[in-house]
Amino acid sequence: MTNHKINVLVVDDSRAARMFLVHLLDSDPQIQVIGAVHDGQAALDFLKGNKPDVVLMDIHMPGLDGFEATRRIMDTQPVPIIICSATADAKEVATTFRLMEAGAVACVGKPVAREHSDFEERATNLLQTIKLMSEVKVVRRWPRLQSTPPVAPAECPVESKPAAAGVTFVGMGASTGGPPVLQTILSRLPKDFPAAILIVQHIARGFLPGLVEWLNQTTGLQVHLASHGTCPLPGHAYLAPDDFQMGVNASGRILLTREEPENGLRPAVSHLLRSLAEVCGPNALGVLLTGMGKDGAAELKLMKDRGAATIAQDRESSVVHGMPAEAIELGGATHVLPADKIADALVTLAHRRQAAGANEL
Repeated sequence: MTNHKINVLVVDDSRAARMFLVHLLDSDPQIQVIGAVHDGQAALDFLKGNKPDVVLMDIHMPGLDGFEATRRIMDTQPVPIIICSATADAKEVATTFRLMEAGAVACVGKPVAREHSDFEERATNLLQTIKLMSEVKVVRRWPRLQSTPPVAPAECPVESKPAAAGVTFVGMGASTGGPPVLQTILSRLPKDFPAAILIVQHIARGFLPGLVEWLNQTTGLQVHLASHGTCPLPGHAYLAPDDFQMGVNASGRILLTREEPENGLRPAVSHLLRSLAEVCGPNALGVLLTGMGKDGAAELKLMKDRGAATIAQDRESSVVHGMPAEAIELGGATHVLPADKIADALVTLAHRRQAAGANEL
């Protein structure tokens, strides 16, 4: 065991926010703040003579903003950068994900005042994310309950029953580092991809609508926040909302439930992949992407055991290789691929399954 503390540089144009973040981070015995600066240029200057383990970066700053500062840091002296944003507006959050394109590895919500009901959750998520990105410990999120799931309109344009042949669903799971990987995969899939894509992405509360907005802006597919009872359409992607487990029923409709967290998580990748294994068998594809922990690893193997093709992201292209590494060790992956090869593999596997099913008829 090492006694090394995690050294953090805080970058925020608000003096009050900087002081608050410094106090919060220094209150954790595993973390120490070695610098606190007011804009991107000051961060670049600080990094010339210092090497923090993590940079905690604001977005909107005068002079050199968070996006340009992140791009320059990753071009010159790479260090894990965590975006810390106070915004909850979907379009503003979508802008946040541009920093993931620039090389940031995670997004977290900026902690609110201590008297706020969300303070403990946000503060814990921030501290754990910093530790995770320094590969110190696993992030475990314990979201609060919501009363009812989002519900789709009563009319369903397509009854999406699993077909006798071909792939009907792709299940994807991702955690830390997942948004840019999802963007890479979805942007390379054709609009006529023959299956619906169901995704569980572990991310800070409130960031999912912005992630959906960003993926719609930067990929050719239509991306949605999943609703209970939806009949998923081929070539469309659906992300599980905060606080709900996502699966499918026998008729192919999306089910959102308040079942217990799995691996400390709701939504959990394990719940989604197990549902696809049970309902679709070989007519599904499973994909496990970058992230810490073991969420979805055993269930990816279950999909493989039920006849589905399964893909785990390789170590070199993962920000954190925990989840796919667990699946690989269990023998749950039929293919281990870099992020930029997964879309082509999905197209090939879907067409291969479709052809095999046609030959069986």
